[in-house]
Amino acid sequence: MAKERILVVDDEEDILELVGYNLRKEGYEVECADTGEKALNAARARAPDLIVLDLMLPGVDGLEVCRVLKNDPATSHVAIVMLTAKGEEADIVAGLELGADDYVTKPFSPRVLVARARAVLR
Repeated sequence: MAKERILVVDDEEDILELVGYNLRKEGYEVECADTGEKALNAARARAPDLIVLDLMLPGVDGLEVCRVLKNDPATSHVAIVMLTAKGEEADIVAGLELGADDYVTKPFSPRVLVARARAVLR
């Protein structure tokens, strides 16, 4: 069986490394991007099964990345878990209404994030 592909998008290198390491350890194929533009290009080039997406990104922010991908028929099926420091109720509601499948706030437990990714991919 082919490994499921996950695109991790965050502008903090330590978060990319932490999340990538934990997902790879669980057997997922992981690609990383550090800007919204790179995330859009990567998702369009080869649609992942799941995107772990930060909201506060340089240039195109995570909400816009989510909106663009969910409105594109080629990528609308891709699951999105938002991973962000923005934990206000309005932020969570906005993310979920734009099409995110789950929302995890920082600081976060890598084990919980992996469990949520697994649940979304089921």
